[in-house]
Amino acid sequence: MAEAVPAPFDRPDVGFNALPGWTWVGCYGGYYLQCDLLDGFEHGFFTRQWQGREPEVLAGYLSAGVSVHRLQQVHGADVLPAGEAVVDPWPAGDGLVSDDGGQSLWVCGADCTPVLLADPRRGAVAACHAGWRGVAARILPAAIERLEAAGSRRTDLLVALGPAVAGERYQVCREVSLQVGAALHATPPPESGPESTLASLRACGALAEDPQPGRDRLDIRAASRHQLERCGIPAERIAVCPLCTVAEQELFHSWRRDQVRAVQWSGIVAQA
Repeated sequence: MAEAVPAPFDRPDVGFNALPGWTWVGCYGGYYLQCDLLDGFEHGFFTRQWQGREPEVLAGYLSAGVSVHRLQQVHGADVLPAGEAVVDPWPAGDGLVSDDGGQSLWVCGADCTPVLLADPRRGAVAACHAGWRGVAARILPAAIERLEAAGSRRTDLLVALGPAVAGERYQVCREVSLQVGAALHATPPPESGPESTLASLRACGALAEDPQPGRDRLDIRAASRHQLERCGIPAERIAVCPLCTVAEQELFHSWRRDQVRAVQWSGIVAQA
């Protein structure tokens, strides 16, 4: 028997499917979130409601007969072809790019950003686990470069950044902010320095002050969005989910909130 739908799906202040640009999809197994921008691609951002069900099971809720590709995530920036991630033990990495049709690509997290990329012209897709370390190491530009090397055009790509910790709830040390800020550009601008780097983060809405000295509030999704735009992805082809994993306790696991090792999965299927 499926679990009861958590209250946040239809609470008074946010009615069911009241997230602009995002849609809750219901099935006999539960509910998962889709990004309207990726219409035409089978995909889903799953919630804690699906706890205990691995991608081998979840893939069947997105599409029938697809292969499953996943990684041993290490908070890095390695992006692998899906064909290299087909069996346990899964290879180490934090990003996958499809190299055939009918592949379902999966990443998991519990505050880090799940990022799904799709090329509607070729049907190719990518999935990345983008925590601050991955963003600082430029995992998203690496995924774009792999797609481009296979024939995609970056101006054709669609990108969805799923539920993750919101900036106001993500306290980091100043060194983390500086590493993420330095990664917004492929090469540091001539005037780059600590203050310039922090100013760049503030300008794109990724940095807010924290009352504790030497700490910041970092919006990793805002930084990721700016990084994508700097890579040539048009702003209108990027969607950012407004849901915060820390705030939405009934919907999502959160390491920051609970200090418990539990994750939710996100996946996308390459078109044949």
